[in-house]
Amino acid sequence: MRTPPAPFRILGREAIRTALPLAACIDLMRDTMMSVSKGEARLPLRTVMPLPGETGAFALMPGFMEHPAVLGAKLLCLMPGNAVRGLSSHTGVVLLFSSVTGQLEALLDAAEITALRTPAATAAASRVLAGPDAGDLALLGTGEQAFAHLEALALVHALRRVRLWGRDLEKTRAFAVRAQPSIAAPITVCGSVEAAVEGADLICTATASAEPILQGRWISAGAHVNLVGASVQSAAEIDVEGVRKARYFVDYRPSALAQAGELARAVHTGQVGWDHIAAEIGEVHLGRHPGRTDGGDITIYKSLGIAAQDLAACTAVLAAAEARNLGLNAEL
Repeated sequence: MRTPPAPFRILGREAIRTALPLAACIDLMRDTMMSVSKGEARLPLRTVMPLPGETGAFALMPGFMEHPAVLGAKLLCLMPGNAVRGLSSHTGVVLLFSSVTGQLEALLDAAEITALRTPAATAAASRVLAGPDAGDLALLGTGEQAFAHLEALALVHALRRVRLWGRDLEKTRAFAVRAQPSIAAPITVCGSVEAAVEGADLICTATASAEPILQGRWISAGAHVNLVGASVQSAAEIDVEGVRKARYFVDYRPSALAQAGELARAVHTGQVGWDHIAAEIGEVHLGRHPGRTDGGDITIYKSLGIAAQDLAACTAVLAAAEARNLGLNAEL
């Protein structure tokens, strides 16, 4: 018996940007993380296969969400050398399948979905963990995610100033020129991480560094830190002292226990235990955990990224794309 063709939709960068604005994605990520902390998702740990010669890695992130029921996986190539080629360092696809028939429903650009959902999830976390008047931002990094995080954080905080640091001073200055029109707060380029974070009440790290660039002794009381760049246990953006002195929140506890490099280093030195994780961010969004309890608290949100974020963003994009006839129709 011949089976009928299986139609699906292909959604690239422009269609995704049109279908799901960043501001809407921030609220979507809040709701998604609440669902995760309520146990409404099945999320196997991300599989990462290093490529020969330290040229990059290939990652697989499968998952299932209950409400609405969605099944899918992100297949992602992580290629640090792509920057000099003018290409995204994150390239791949997200595949959505029918949870009933298993048929392919959509293929989406993974780089654009990652660039959208990651800063949106961070902004949602920063909104509930940072102090109510936080607005002095130190942004560490000058890549795609740094730019996207600046835009997202400006949507949830009334930024007064932004101090920017990057390893390459010329690139950092170019980033500042490109980013300045997108936000009202002045952007200042700093020559060191210490100068960038001095007195800051918001810190966001979005680097490819394998070793800590941020020292705990530099962080002011009451500051909130978003750790975004390190996504494997062998990498860390903040030192052990920074982890020890902070209230430490994560996107998904099983992922953090297996892959959060900063936490692993602090545990292995005996400075903290695995129970140093205060809560999942979804528990804070749900009101199950207070998050910040004192104006002097230093808080950390550790972003590793999970398939639930990809699936939720892709589902919202697909619904909008179908309603507005965005993207391309294809069939298998």
